[in-house]
Amino acid sequence: MKGKRGIQRRLTLSIVIVFAIVAAFSARLVDLQVVQGPALARQATNAMTVTVANSGARGSIVDSSGTVLADNVDLWDITAAPKQITSIPAKGFDYTVKGATKTMTVTAALTRIASLTGRSAATLSSAITAHPNSDFAYLAKGVSASVYSDVMRLKVPGVYAQPDPARTYPNGAIAGNLVGFMGTAGAQAGIELKYNSCLSGTTGSSSYQASADGVRIPGTAVTKSVAKPGGTITLTIDRDLQYQVQEAIAAQAKKLGAPWATGVVEQVSNGHLLAVADYPTVDPNNVNGASTSALGSRAFSTPYEPGSTFKAMSVSSLIDAGAITPTTKITVPPVYTTGLPPGAFIKDSFTHGTLHYTTAGVLENSSNIGMSILSQSLPAQQRRAYMVKFGVGQKTAVDFPGESGGILTQTPWDPITTRAVEFGQGVEATSVQVAQIFSTIANGGVREPSTLVEGCTQSDGTVTDKPSTKAVRIVSAKAADETVGMLETVVTGGPISSLLKIPGYRIAAKTGTAQVAKSNGTGYGNDYIISVAGMVPANDPQYVAVVTFGPTLTSTSAGAAPAFKNVMTDLIKRYRIEPSTTPAPYVQTTW
Repeated sequence: MKGKRGIQRRLTLSIVIVFAIVAAFSARLVDLQVVQGPALARQATNAMTVTVANSGARGSIVDSSGTVLADNVDLWDITAAPKQITSIPAKGFDYTVKGATKTMTVTAALTRIASLTGRSAATLSSAITAHPNSDFAYLAKGVSASVYSDVMRLKVPGVYAQPDPARTYPNGAIAGNLVGFMGTAGAQAGIELKYNSCLSGTTGSSSYQASADGVRIPGTAVTKSVAKPGGTITLTIDRDLQYQVQEAIAAQAKKLGAPWATGVVEQVSNGHLLAVADYPTVDPNNVNGASTSALGSRAFSTPYEPGSTFKAMSVSSLIDAGAITPTTKITVPPVYTTGLPPGAFIKDSFTHGTLHYTTAGVLENSSNIGMSILSQSLPAQQRRAYMVKFGVGQKTAVDFPGESGGILTQTPWDPITTRAVEFGQGVEATSVQVAQIFSTIANGGVREPSTLVEGCTQSDGTVTDKPSTKAVRIVSAKAADETVGMLETVVTGGPISSLLKIPGYRIAAKTGTAQVAKSNGTGYGNDYIISVAGMVPANDPQYVAVVTFGPTLTSTSAGAAPAFKNVMTDLIKRYRIEPSTTPAPYVQTTW
């Protein structure tokens, strides 16, 4: 009996223990599946989830007609998961070619990838073995779509690819000074830099589930946020005209031996810059091939003493103020010393005796002495105020990266400066500022803000970054029109009129020659900056062009005339400007 009771007790105890164990496991199972189940499921999912950033494509830069100046090209980065590759058996992996199964070793695969991407097999092998347990390593960056396809056809386990779009500039150096370029740190210059926020796409993200060996599980992709492409910047530039102007100034600069040159064309009616050319310039596809000084736009960034092109602004200001008229008569002595310090004098670029000029004669013959005499009919403070209204001493509305506002000192001016600023010495302006001055005069005295960008068109069609279009009257229409009439005499009868005339067309222009100041500040040297600025047609001005070369030993603006004439001829042909049907009006130049 005792034996039977002992067996029953042991059996009962065993049953109790079994039930206790089952209860414990059941409780644990409930805890795992019910209490902690959702959290554990999320952890498992997160452990298997791979999140990938998707970059929105950078926007394009186009000219006024939509011609692409900057765009993206599809390139690819070839990547690898070293821990997957190192787990491939020594005999290799199987792959199928035209229905036949073949085997390739890892060494052979890396050698093949190296030959396709232009890298060495040793470099690729090092990328794998340096961190054999990692999930990521670069094998090659920025390969073409065809190379990407060839690599992917090998179907090497653990070798992947990801898009790496690169910037391309289809027109090379045409407008390269304006478009700018990209670098490893992002936008570096020009429009690329100034409008980077418009051009940059918005990064999105997506995720997928991966197996233990890192392979994507089909059908598990989920988009978390959609990538948004950048906007398109539309320039006012005419690509073909830009090319012609670049060619014209480059050819003449080489003839003159000038280290730099600029050429600007502005549309009178709206201030649109149709061409802003620099020599030398940069090809954004090959930034390392350009000097540091050519990486931006000298037409915006580098002010210079413009010389006699400033006389057009000075005369229009004096007429607007009622101080002079086109036929105001003055006597021009051989040398001007009135009101100057002992030993100081102002002379003209040509030797002469006593002359009798009208205001028009002063412009036609570009007399510094005559301009000095005329300028004293209005106080310096008022003359400076006109210069400010014309935009001297301040950046244009373009606000191009690195743009300079030029130099315009405060009054009171010393006895020499108060006369010299009226003929473009002792003051500095950029080529774009000079173009804006002439465009204002050509536009009946109304200044339209110089414009380089029409706007940024977003992917949804909205347009942002529209430029200011507020026009400002600077001088009266009468003062502007009379100035244009006097500038015509420079082309019809001035010293280099034969170099400026275009048969059948009325052109108004002003030449400029300015000595370059010595670097030590002790006066002027033997180098000159020469310019021609003008408008076409003079009877109804539509376009303004300015060409500038410097520094050069050529002491006459005749050196700049061929480029100016070439640009004007291109304008006439490209925009089909009708020939002038009436002759230039007679303006008295002497008495």
